[in-house]
Amino acid sequence: MRFNKTGYSNEDLLFLYEQILRPRMIEEKMLILLRQGKISKWFSGIGQEAVSVGAVNALNTDEFILPMHRNLGVFTGRNIPYARLFAQFQGKLSGFTKGRDRSFHFGSAEHNIVGMISHLGPQMALADGIALAHKLKQAEKATLVFTGDGASSEGDFHEALNVAAVWDLPVIFVIENNGYGLSTPSSEQFRFKQFTDKGPGYGIEAIQIDGNNLLEVHRTIKDAVEKVRKKPRPIIIEALTFRMRGHEEASGTKYVPKALMNKWAKKDPVENYETYLLKQGVLNEELIQEIRAKVKTDIEQGLETAYSENIPTANTQIETEDLFAPFKQEVIVPKSQTVSEKRFVDAISDGLKQSMERYPNLVLMGQDIADYGGVFKITEGFINEFGKDRVRNTPLCESAIIGTALGLCINGYKAMVEMQFADFVTCGFNQIVNNLAKIHYRWGQNADVVVRMPTGAGVGAGPFHSQSNEAWFFHVPGLKIVYPSNAKDAKGLLNAALEDPNPYLFFEHKALYRSHTQEIPDDYYTAEVGKAALASEGNDLTIVTYGMGVHWALEAISQLEGITADIVDLRTLLPWDKEAVKESVRKTNKVLILHEDTLTGGIGAEIAAWISENCFEFLDAPVMREASLDTPVPFTKTLEENFLPQKRLLEKLKSLSEY
Repeated sequence: MRFNKTGYSNEDLLFLYEQILRPRMIEEKMLILLRQGKISKWFSGIGQEAVSVGAVNALNTDEFILPMHRNLGVFTGRNIPYARLFAQFQGKLSGFTKGRDRSFHFGSAEHNIVGMISHLGPQMALADGIALAHKLKQAEKATLVFTGDGASSEGDFHEALNVAAVWDLPVIFVIENNGYGLSTPSSEQFRFKQFTDKGPGYGIEAIQIDGNNLLEVHRTIKDAVEKVRKKPRPIIIEALTFRMRGHEEASGTKYVPKALMNKWAKKDPVENYETYLLKQGVLNEELIQEIRAKVKTDIEQGLETAYSENIPTANTQIETEDLFAPFKQEVIVPKSQTVSEKRFVDAISDGLKQSMERYPNLVLMGQDIADYGGVFKITEGFINEFGKDRVRNTPLCESAIIGTALGLCINGYKAMVEMQFADFVTCGFNQIVNNLAKIHYRWGQNADVVVRMPTGAGVGAGPFHSQSNEAWFFHVPGLKIVYPSNAKDAKGLLNAALEDPNPYLFFEHKALYRSHTQEIPDDYYTAEVGKAALASEGNDLTIVTYGMGVHWALEAISQLEGITADIVDLRTLLPWDKEAVKESVRKTNKVLILHEDTLTGGIGAEIAAWISENCFEFLDAPVMREASLDTPVPFTKTLEENFLPQKRLLEKLKSLSEY
């Protein structure tokens, strides 16, 4: 292995030696602890240390780096205290995830490190968002993200590279090509010869390096970082390397041909660099032992501190409170009494515009939302007032854009993502349920992201533009879900969602956009999240509903002579207002839950179960539900009307009232 020390002083060379020695010695200790049962799992980076160490030392400490599970050198390179690092590996409270996640699945805002999730590819989009924030701030900073050759098969890889290229984002994409995705060799992962072949297709510069040569890695990445600071753009760096142990220790390496293992053993990055420094006279045996003794002491002291800490005692209150970043809403009332009649769609636009004025760090992203104003024209004219930096057309890549929104948030911004239709959120599902929803619970990073979801049927749009999919997310802890039924609430709740530094899904029924009008305040205001409203008051029965269901319920009750009803408009689905429901059921003793979503597994099932468990003594009839058929949403009007619950609602209410 040839090293080029040009530009490096002896002090530099020794510093990098200690930097690469530290993760190797920690790993050797961790493998012993694993066999002793003192840690539960280990993902080894032995053989790949030069990539991590070279990269982390090529960046400034105030620049973000997004490692994966073989990048221990990133964490040691950012001087994370060993006691805390080892506490993380042991599931202790002083670790970065309070015992809630393992190994390298964590981040540290203090050290500008953003942790991975097990799905590998999604973190690349987070790097895009962090870099976009730097670009918007006009800060000359780079962001570096790691991925592997196996993870490159995921769609997130393509989406993140494409977005970074289109937006000229200062991101260094380091691809650690170690030849295997777990046990699957590269020949069964892709047909191209090398990752540098990918660059031209995206319009991105791509460089291949010897990932086991510490100086080559450091110099190449340092040069790339300096380039993108001066002229923002992405660069791909393919680091050819090899892992000398299994994907994780239980996997072993039997699937690797022995000759290949022997070949790479000769390219050990630590041994080769040490041998080079010995030959150059920069290092000697006495100095090696001195450095090793220092590192060993640091490791042993860190372990001693981590061992002395007890395993966390479970506290249910803390566990649930840590789902969200601390935030106590104070409802904002309009400054004046001035009101205007506005359509639902205009109320959404009004709230969005006023929130953009209120929060200069709020960025809007979505397909066709800039010049075109979005398919529903909600952001029409916004670029004239706020510019294309803050009102951004995106490529068709829901996963990358939601991930980019989270990256923006990590770097000090608020973000709103518009799904063109709520149906399309399936392509970004993973980012929502595994990144946005879990990130604060895992390592204390909030997700200041609102995803707007034009939803619902009744407009003849068929199976892929009409679904009510709020129940998909209702099961996910860490999300807040809002679904207004009227223009006033739409504006107030949207403003509230954008104010809150936690992740929201904001559902807007498309059929209400231009059919519903209401007098609403012209000024900025917010509505209380988690608080239901009574759309109608009565004594005979309760209808619990939300969105379009409120309008169906009002119409149905108007057709029932001699029957009055409380119509509880939930407005917020997570959290939902249990006390409001309980109070109404206590009063009327009969309840029907109505929603547009299909019946089986809908939100109504959970509410019905809760009422049965908590309000049983008030009930004079079974808890009833009415919802759409358990089929996809059909296109033709007659079929769609049959699918929706509106026509069945009247008979169901009569049945309930007569019970």
